[in-house]
Amino acid sequence: MKYRKKPVVVDAIQWTGKNTSAVRRFCPATVRVYDGRKISYLLIPALSGRHVVRKNDWIIRSAKGKLSPCKFYPCKPDIFEQTYEKVGS
Repeated sequence: MKYRKKPVVVDAIQWTGKNTSAVRRFCPATVRVYDGRKISYLLIPALSGRHVVRKNDWIIRSAKGKLSPCKFYPCKPDIFEQTYEKVGS
C-alpha cells in the first residue's frame, strides 16, 4: 500500500544568521549561543528539551490543538524545500 502525507500548515522562519531578532519574536525562548564574536548556532525550546539550529536551518512551529503547547523543531533547508510550499503571504 502507498500513503501520501496529509497537508499540514505550519508557521516557519529561516535563520539566516542575520535575522536573530526576528527569530526571537517567532520563538521567544530562543537562546543565542556565541562562538567568539558571532552566533554559530541557536538553541530552541522543544517538548523534549532543546534543539540546535544552524545557519540557514528553518525553525518550524506547530500546534496540535488549542490545549496542547506549541512545539518548535529545526529543519534543514533541503528537506524544508522538499516538504513544504508557501501558502498565502
